Amino acid sequence: MALSYKARRRWALVILLIGMPLYIIVAVNVVAMLGRPSILVELLVFVGLGIVWILPFKSIFKGIGQADPDAPPEDDI
Repeated sequence: MALSYKARRRWALVILLIGMPLYIIVAVNVVAMLGRPSILVELLVFVGLGIVWILPFKSIFKGIGQADPDAPPEDDI
């Protein structure tokens, strides 16, 4: 069952406000476990983790910036 537009917007907000800060903490801890890598390795890890976090949520974020497709059309008179 597909989520409605409103549900996807709410889940996107929850993911950005709660999930993303938690993921940032995890990413920083992953880099800290590597010891003190070179700047290039650290950059690659952060870029890789920055891309990986969005893959499971791609369907939730798709189309959120558009107008609500379920809303009735507005009459411009």
